[in-house]
Amino acid sequence: MNLYRSVRAVTSASGEGPIDWSAVAEAAKASTEAGSIDVSEAEADGYADDVRDARRRVRGVADLEFDVPRAVEIQNRHHWIDANVETFGRLMRPLEEETADFFPGAARVVNTGSTSFMLGFLARNVLGQYDPLLLAEEPDDHALYFVRPNIRRTADSLNVEYARFRRWIAFHEVTHAAEFGAAPWLSEHLEEHMERGIGAVADGSLDRDAFKELDAVMTVVEGYAELLMDHAFDDEYADLRRKLDQRRQGRGPLAHLVRRALGLGLKRRQYERGKAFFETVAEERGVAAAGAVWERPETLPTPDEVDSPRSWIRRVDP
Repeated sequence: MNLYRSVRAVTSASGEGPIDWSAVAEAAKASTEAGSIDVSEAEADGYADDVRDARRRVRGVADLEFDVPRAVEIQNRHHWIDANVETFGRLMRPLEEETADFFPGAARVVNTGSTSFMLGFLARNVLGQYDPLLLAEEPDDHALYFVRPNIRRTADSLNVEYARFRRWIAFHEVTHAAEFGAAPWLSEHLEEHMERGIGAVADGSLDRDAFKELDAVMTVVEGYAELLMDHAFDDEYADLRRKLDQRRQGRGPLAHLVRRALGLGLKRRQYERGKAFFETVAEERGVAAAGAVWERPETLPTPDEVDSPRSWIRRVDP
């Protein structure tokens, strides 16, 4: 870790846009230990087995046809930063194109510094990620990442078996692959809402409806993944969830402040609202019937229906 190199990268930010993405990558990596991916053949086989087993069990529970992404990567933290700098850059490009003339050098340095800090923090905490590669040139080329140093460190800190914890993470990320695989339109649907919301911000306004719809979709994505985990994971995992939540709550005030600033509290709320929605749907119609949300965009629950699952059931399956 080299904090001097990180600060130098931020203060040297250049270009015409509000963020210098190459400086973001350099600064985030300079402030973050990469971690080891010295993976034995047995461990690599373990990851492959976990993903393969998760795909088989999720397919059976959800009655959905899907494949995992071709790109399944065991990463260190720097690999994750590089992948997500590309993703964030793509998502921010419409805003950058609209506001390129409004950001002097000082503002660019501030934006670059805050973004590199955010990515560095996430890189030290993300365990796994299903990446739909939104706005990528090849929309079908999704990816699945496992940040091995974080998985191993977290398993050690929680005093749980590494292989079991790794498998739990694999199952969770494969549930997201199931969602996007079952709904080929989902990536484009998310992109439309993101572009609409970002475009409004670029025009100096706030499209609340676009962000409300986006929040509802992400709530469904997180909630459905939780439903599948409850039924597909081939072991008890209440202790893993409890220990992970306790670990997050036990962090210092700075970490809590950063998590709020990054919207991670919002993601937890999405988990809880989505899980409540799908628990009701599964009780009323069964787990497989809950997959109707992925038939087409019109079968997604509206923001109001997320909190009123029986209204969604009456509309979709009267």
